[in-house]
Amino acid sequence: MEAVVIHAPKDLRLDTLQGAPAPGPGEVRIAVSHGGICGSDLHYYLHGGFGTIRIREPMALGHEVSGIVTDLGAGVSGVSEGDRVAINPSRPCNECEYCLRGMANHCLDMRFAGSAMRVPHEQGFFRAQLTLPARQAVRLSRKADLALTAMSEPLAVCLHAVAQAGSLIGKRVAVSGCGPIGCLTIAAARLAGAEEIVATDISAAALEVARIMGADRVINLAAQEGALEPLQAGKGQVDVLFECSGAPAAVVAGCSILRPRGAMVTVGLGPETPLPMTVIVAKELRLMGSFRFDPEFATAARLIDSGRLDVKPLLTGVLPVAQAQEAFELAADKSRAMKVQIAFPEP
Repeated sequence: MEAVVIHAPKDLRLDTLQGAPAPGPGEVRIAVSHGGICGSDLHYYLHGGFGTIRIREPMALGHEVSGIVTDLGAGVSGVSEGDRVAINPSRPCNECEYCLRGMANHCLDMRFAGSAMRVPHEQGFFRAQLTLPARQAVRLSRKADLALTAMSEPLAVCLHAVAQAGSLIGKRVAVSGCGPIGCLTIAAARLAGAEEIVATDISAAALEVARIMGADRVINLAAQEGALEPLQAGKGQVDVLFECSGAPAAVVAGCSILRPRGAMVTVGLGPETPLPMTVIVAKELRLMGSFRFDPEFATAARLIDSGRLDVKPLLTGVLPVAQAQEAFELAADKSRAMKVQIAFPEP
């Protein structure tokens, strides 16, 4: 079968691998349909990894995928051959203390598709076929759009982030950084009842998508000096900030626009950031991280499948797997792309 495999920085190949094995008990075999290119995939492609994590052997990329069930192992229920599914890239152990506490996203033995943290690496989902536990496949409707439902994973990240903040009903919310995660956070915050959503970025194109996804106001920080000053008035005008850029300057600026006892949820990953502790203490701010997801994945898949949350404005384009290199180059160009996907041939 064909697979999109990274061998070294900028050395992306369409390799031919052995087909996925027949499913064992509790497993399904799936023909992959669509896969979205994520920021972490781009880090592997451009730099060979991120932080201290580096590719040490060839690894299939990809963890945002959808597909069609082709074979069932013994004892599988809940899905049938021919079903359209969104595929959860997380495989927690279900045995460690965090899994048993209902915090599977913090599993001590997590296997996450397309990750070089382990050796051997955890192979990603940009493969024509996958065999995996049936619990990772979320059944969709018969007419589900497999390009759109392939965005279930990034939406799940954003649903988890929004849940971290508590109730948003009646709140003024800001989202800083309007890439795919920022824009999906806007949509999730709107769904959660935010009264007003303000989006900030340095890209006019990204802000236009943010507006389409539900932002009431957009602020281009590159176009206007002092653009945040109205939100800084009176000790701050924002109840909850979702920081999705990972930029240190955005974290500091975020503290300045939050009201006393406001909350910042950090979603984006960037370099280590010095915190303005005087402001945090004096305004009694709450800072919390948000890491991956767990039950939110199935919710995300159903929200997209049902049409309750429209992710279509994020989809820049879908390229066939034979053009994977071109797809990655397009995805890396933030001036032209929001979410780029790879499509595999129908089985």
